[in-house]
Amino acid sequence: MDNSAVILCGGLGNRLRSIISDKPKVLAKVGNDVFLDIVIKNILQYGFDDIILCTGYLKEKIRNHLDSYSDNYNYECRITFSEEKELLDTGGALKNAKSLIMSDNFLVVNGDSICKTNLKEFLDFHINKKALTSIVLSSSTLDRSNADYGSVVLDNLQRIMSFNEKLKNNEQLINAGIYIMNKEIFSHMPNKKKFSLEYDLFPEIIRKNNCYGFITDSEITDIGTPERFKRAQNIFKF
Repeated sequence: MDNSAVILCGGLGNRLRSIISDKPKVLAKVGNDVFLDIVIKNILQYGFDDIILCTGYLKEKIRNHLDSYSDNYNYECRITFSEEKELLDTGGALKNAKSLIMSDNFLVVNGDSICKTNLKEFLDFHINKKALTSIVLSSSTLDRSNADYGSVVLDNLQRIMSFNEKLKNNEQLINAGIYIMNKEIFSHMPNKKKFSLEYDLFPEIIRKNNCYGFITDSEITDIGTPERFKRAQNIFKF
């Protein structure tokens, strides 16, 4: 059976416009590769062979990029596109892709960030917990100063008890932007087109005690701001 992975890459990337103004930020060159390629290759090595790209801003450039190199992969995979006619935010974008998702449990990642995680172990964790949603949580203490990162509190069963708490110290766990969800998640989504996973959906799932945290000590690398983009260049320099 196909293992589906959804990549969210429809954002405007306003904070990176001073560096990249002619293409979506996921197509930014980082090191010797395009950042979206780095994200896709990382997913494919763990057996997720059905890739769905949620695209919005300058979506035709993402399609053109993938059409130009997808035949050169040494992996057997399928790449499909869920294109937004209007910006739908993270939750709306995922909801819009529902009909393309083939597997009962599926991966969701942000196209502008990466946190090296054993995704096979993450999937097994999610299935063993019988979770509706599972979230990778980074315990890395690097780059904790930014308000974009919300901290997460777990109970002794690794259920997430609170989400998007303010960072109080460097020992707290933060959301790495990597999720595995069961298809039942769609029945819990708000009855509207545009909404956020982080602010509109996850708090509801947490209240139902069916959201679990998978801890990694890997660092989160994202390219959302000029400062972080520069830092990513050094990380992926080879």
